Amino acid sequence: MAQLKAVSSSSSLNLSVHVPKRDLFLCSNNVSFAKKSALFQELGARKSELQGDAVVSNRGNALRVHCNKGIQVVASSDKVEATKTKGLRGKLNKVVLAYSGGLDTSVIVPWLRENYGCEVVCFTADVGQGVGELEGLEQKAKASGACQLVVKDLQEEFVRDFIFPCLRAGAIYERKYLLGTSMARPVIAKAMVDVAKEVGADAVAHGCTGKGNDQVRFELTFFALNPELNVVAPWREWDITGREDAIEYAKKHNVPVPVTKKSIYSRDRNLWHLSHEGDILEDPANEPKEDMYMMSTSPEAAPEKPEYVEIGIVAGLPVSVNGEKLSPASLLSCLNEIGGKHGIGRIDMVENRLVGMKSRGVYETPGGTILFTAVRELESLTLDRETMQVKDSLALKYAELVYAGRWFDPLRESMDAFMEKITETTTGSVRLKLYKGSVSVVSRTSPKSLYREDISSFESGQIYDQADAAGFIRLYGLPMRVRAMLEKGI
Repeated sequence: MAQLKAVSSSSSLNLSVHVPKRDLFLCSNNVSFAKKSALFQELGARKSELQGDAVVSNRGNALRVHCNKGIQVVASSDKVEATKTKGLRGKLNKVVLAYSGGLDTSVIVPWLRENYGCEVVCFTADVGQGVGELEGLEQKAKASGACQLVVKDLQEEFVRDFIFPCLRAGAIYERKYLLGTSMARPVIAKAMVDVAKEVGADAVAHGCTGKGNDQVRFELTFFALNPELNVVAPWREWDITGREDAIEYAKKHNVPVPVTKKSIYSRDRNLWHLSHEGDILEDPANEPKEDMYMMSTSPEAAPEKPEYVEIGIVAGLPVSVNGEKLSPASLLSCLNEIGGKHGIGRIDMVENRLVGMKSRGVYETPGGTILFTAVRELESLTLDRETMQVKDSLALKYAELVYAGRWFDPLRESMDAFMEKITETTTGSVRLKLYKGSVSVVSRTSPKSLYREDISSFESGQIYDQADAAGFIRLYGLPMRVRAMLEKGI
């Protein structure tokens, strides 16, 4: 519930609205406001208590309170209004755009307004891409013509509800890829659907190209969570073919062109990984340049002394590092720092994209590599042979579903329930040695371990009688023996 606080004076009235942080929208004038309907109700209920005339408007996205001669802007769209006319390609009311602040998404804002006659709400998800990429977004969105910017911190949700299930499932795509981008897209798209409902939007838009996987991941999530939303994908519609065309369009529509230096690589960063594509990487024969890496130290330059780290695990999910319990996002951040220092988690691979082509990418996943090693190793104590084999076979399909954007598919959800059930006993700790790019397991313990030293020992024991092996071997090898007898005419 929003709380209203008013402080009056002879010349003006200062009004502030206090709402829970998770419900805040960031607006173009650097102030925050909560969900519009609740805020208007609260202000409407209190306006009779204010000195002077209080005028509360629920039209548009501007909310102003007039008291005596003072005007306090609580939330403003900076006079950006939806056009009443139909756009060049049709008419939409309000569109929520996945927004990064780069050239492409900055150009998409005026393009949407021009082609669909709509208001544009820019949405940015914080999934751990770094503070630097979030700076100045409000000003950029405002300058591009957006009526509103919404920023949500999704880091804990991302790790807890998307990364950890994949970790528990052992999901790895095509033997190497730990699904960093694949897991991030559905959590972002899910938040976009939520924001669309909150602001009353009838459409969502993204800046994915028509040749990549991300367009599928975004749109399948939209379909699954709100099939009534319209989806706009400018890269599949407009005539802009490259950076120069985008710059020209931006200048034509008075959109400031981002002055940041254009990277020669196409990168995607979140709390789980950093991916690199493009430039010299497009030739699989080229070795990546060392200055390309950003999350990890070169193994050759890593410390000469190994570092030991202990991962605590409960029911297949990590909960602590070196005995300290941490939240999911904090735990991953900690391991990224430790692993990156030792050059852990560099992967160079050629993968099969969902849309049919092959692509070459280089991934840095320091914390994720440590966690995958630890969880898999603990399972060697807690899972029996048949369960482990079935789990590993299903993990391949699980990874394929996630890679293909089918996070909200009932098949993945059902497989996740299976993974949760069979890892109930995967509890314990794993100690690892990190040294110059390698992760080595040095110890593993579990109160639910199926390993029994008294049975496994070569010394005599009461539970396992070695003489029993003779009968087992005769029965187990019977098919092979019968076939050999047939071939020899016995």
